Amino acid sequence: MEMANASAGPPLIELRAVRKDFPFGQDRLFARGSGAVHAVDGVSFEIRPGESLGLVGESGCGKSTIGRLVLGLHEPSGGTVLFKGRDIHGLDRTERVAYRRSVAAVFQDPWSSLNPWMRVGDIVGEPIEINTRSTRAEIQRRVAELLDDVGLASRSARQYPHELSGGQRQRVSIARALALRPELVVLDEPVSALDVSIRAQVMNLLHDLQLRYRLSYLLIAHHLATMKFLCHALAVVYLGRIVEAGETRSVLANPRHPYTQALITAALPAEKRASRGAVAIDIVGDVPSPADPPGGCHFHPRCPYVMDRCSREVPQLLGAEHAVRCFLY
Repeated sequence: MEMANASAGPPLIELRAVRKDFPFGQDRLFARGSGAVHAVDGVSFEIRPGESLGLVGESGCGKSTIGRLVLGLHEPSGGTVLFKGRDIHGLDRTERVAYRRSVAAVFQDPWSSLNPWMRVGDIVGEPIEINTRSTRAEIQRRVAELLDDVGLASRSARQYPHELSGGQRQRVSIARALALRPELVVLDEPVSALDVSIRAQVMNLLHDLQLRYRLSYLLIAHHLATMKFLCHALAVVYLGRIVEAGETRSVLANPRHPYTQALITAALPAEKRASRGAVAIDIVGDVPSPADPPGGCHFHPRCPYVMDRCSREVPQLLGAEHAVRCFLY
């Protein structure tokens, strides 16, 4: 099912019924039995050039694992990850190197992802030095361009990460991600560690860079405001399954799945909840363990609209423009 605005040309990245299980057993420290953590369970989506898809859900729902599958850091237990129509795990060595240059990542905490012993210029230039045959002068010119692109002064190249603010460090992370001119950037909670005012600046930067370079984004976040601003399409993930997906405006304005409704309710100020009427719902409890998920609809133990069939049958993700996995529909 397509989860991005319709546009000409094939998808840049596509997941088809992707699963990812992490086995565990008696040989694992403190393990009480054998089994598997079902981190991703039959996820399908596609992203076209210049567009962005947001994955939203509580911690532990499998969003970051999906991001790592797209980056090629994990191999699926089932299903296929396609880049421009090619299975990324069927590429030869040369093609795989090219793929890794086409896909980059920006993570949540720039402090832990930047080498504190390296100057900013070396951090940003390192991917170019490793992956190309550029001269030192060419690398320095490219670093200067990248720092300018992300709104950092040229003198930043001589500084160390600890001399920069959190927002500046994240700009360095973005510059490094763009060093090899990728086509797709996986953004894993890129602004959640920043102050609100700085968050808005980085979001504007990401938006401008996407338009300038026709980047595609896979955005993993729990801030719905970030999704609304940056994402063409939205997929709501619960215990490794997509439970609702469609254009971001449609999903946020007319949430259908009770879990989506609860996420939106939690993000609203108290005075605005009443105005949403029946759409405003609260859920209790924590996400169940993916090592032992509930049968049927994974959400049924926490759902205020649960029916008898919900614990026995698995609802399908149905709908073209706005899909939902729920027996209420």
